[in-house]
Amino acid sequence: MSYCVNCGVELEQSAKSCPLCNTPVINPRERLQQGSCGGLEAGKGERPAAFPKDKGQVETVKRKDLGLLLSMVIGACVATCGVLNLLVFNGAPWSLAVIGACVILWVFMIPAVIYTRQSVYVSLLLDGGAVALYLYMLTYLSGSDGWFLGLGLPITLLVTGLAEVVTLCIRRLPRSFLTVALYLFTALGLLCMGLEMLIRRYLEARIFLTWSAVVLTICTILDIAVITVLSRRRLRNALRRRLHF
Repeated sequence: MSYCVNCGVELEQSAKSCPLCNTPVINPRERLQQGSCGGLEAGKGERPAAFPKDKGQVETVKRKDLGLLLSMVIGACVATCGVLNLLVFNGAPWSLAVIGACVILWVFMIPAVIYTRQSVYVSLLLDGGAVALYLYMLTYLSGSDGWFLGLGLPITLLVTGLAEVVTLCIRRLPRSFLTVALYLFTALGLLCMGLEMLIRRYLEARIFLTWSAVVLTICTILDIAVITVLSRRRLRNALRRRLHF
């Protein structure tokens, strides 16, 4: 039992076209058999193909257009929050938190959709600057900039500097799964140590290590293990075979 592909009317087995809408009845198996036997001769009532041969393709959106759209949306959000803060909810500069977040989002978006040729080192510097600017905007909400100068800005500089160094090592030095793990373990230990030192100096006006010493010790042990594997070809090959990298 078959039905018309256009109107759904039930068709007889010998029907060549739909009795209601005159749509040609095409048997896909018949088309395949004809194709395997060499096809129909030209000019002898060749039927149209059962399925279209040309594949449709949606035009891809250009990155510049997407960047323009996202920039307009972020700009509209910034302008709307600023106007609301000035004219309606003007008790506190709450819009600075939203504006700062929008600035960070837009800066993070630059290398992805706006300017893809931007250097990764410049991108990291801009990201760190955007975060520092956002933290500075928050000082107007807190009413004090002591935490920004004593803690927020140093932590931002620490994270940005470590990100730059790790990126430089990955791009300039020999790169593999083990070497990248070595760079990351080292950066993690230094980051935890730096964070605790900055926090202790800000809160207690003195520098000493507690929990970060444990993290630094673990990272050092892992670094020694990775260096040992890298220096021994047999260990390196055995590890690659077992972990499939």
